[in-house]
Amino acid sequence: MVSIDISRERAAGAPLAKPVVLIAFALTVAHAAFLGTFWVDGLWADHTGAPSDFVAVWAAGKLASAGHPATVYDWSAHKLVEQTAVGHPFAGYFGFHYPPTFLFVAVVLSLMPYGVAYTVWAVGTFPAYLIAIRSIIGDRIGYLLAAAFPAVLANFTIGQNGFVTASLIGGTLTLMRSRPVIAGVLLGLLTYKPHLGLLFPVALIAGRQWRVFFSAAIVAMAMAGASWLAFGTDTWQAFVGNIGHTSQAFLSEGNADFRKLQSIFGLTRALGGSEMLAWSLQAALTLAAAGAVAALWRGTARRAYAYETKAAALGTGLMLATPYLYTYDLVALAVPLAFLFRLGLTLGFLPHELSGIGLACLLVLIFPFVDAPTGFAALLIVAASIARRALTGAIVAHAETPIRAAS
Repeated sequence: MVSIDISRERAAGAPLAKPVVLIAFALTVAHAAFLGTFWVDGLWADHTGAPSDFVAVWAAGKLASAGHPATVYDWSAHKLVEQTAVGHPFAGYFGFHYPPTFLFVAVVLSLMPYGVAYTVWAVGTFPAYLIAIRSIIGDRIGYLLAAAFPAVLANFTIGQNGFVTASLIGGTLTLMRSRPVIAGVLLGLLTYKPHLGLLFPVALIAGRQWRVFFSAAIVAMAMAGASWLAFGTDTWQAFVGNIGHTSQAFLSEGNADFRKLQSIFGLTRALGGSEMLAWSLQAALTLAAAGAVAALWRGTARRAYAYETKAAALGTGLMLATPYLYTYDLVALAVPLAFLFRLGLTLGFLPHELSGIGLACLLVLIFPFVDAPTGFAALLIVAASIARRALTGAIVAHAETPIRAAS
């Protein structure tokens, strides 16, 4: 049986190769330089700022704090407040597609001027992401690797919630064995983005993680109840009605460009495939990911896997299982990569494993230049690396099982 429990002291014992550290340092410096320019010339060029995804959250908060929370799902009314935020009309629309539970955050942010709120949100959520990745890797190099991950730039420049998502997924997986109730609380908070948590119940049930499961359910129900009391039944009804509208606009009609969807659904539609074909392939991939996660997390004495392998598989499967995935969501890909680094720093990297990780990061980095779902290819590469780890662990476990002579 192979069941690896890597301590922080052991994880810190094997330094990364110098070229990897230098590349990570160079990427971090490049990120900082670009974002410094962006903040001065873009966000603060005037007293309001250019429209980006964050304007949807700020405008939703304004509507909710003014006593009209249900109108955040009225696209025309919401768009008017967005234009007020940036101080001028603009083409397109940034929708608020989150459940009413996220309005609590939106209301707080809307109490600040738009530019200030943008900065507070983007910069304020970044440390949680850094801490989550560092805690997984178990060494200070985790801060550098987290900051260097290319999806960080995409999240910063549009003010999205990738740092929050990654920190909640990473925190849940990190604390699941030592602090299951706290892990469940973090997982319950992740329900603000339910489509990125589809496979968590599969893993928790297969792994018999009941304390995590029930604490997450309690937190999710408490959040829903609090938002119902605060914002009313009409807001929840508007949200449910908006789900179909959003699916029609983005997944059927491709209003946001199918090439931006980092999923097999988006790839199929971007290549000209029909909607039925795209949904069929997405369903097949989701079921395959769910089956793989269930098999890994169930485990047996004969085929037990390192927790790091199971966590990495679940983190990657969460993203493969949804059709609605954008580049900023790929910040969460840093979580399974961190678990792979943890294994590599402790047990040694498999041949070409670092090259595969580097290629996955490169595919995320080049997305703005090629305008194709390269992030989906990155997910497949990471999934293949995890499968290799799982198969290697299964072989070792099998080899260590005593062979009994036939009687």
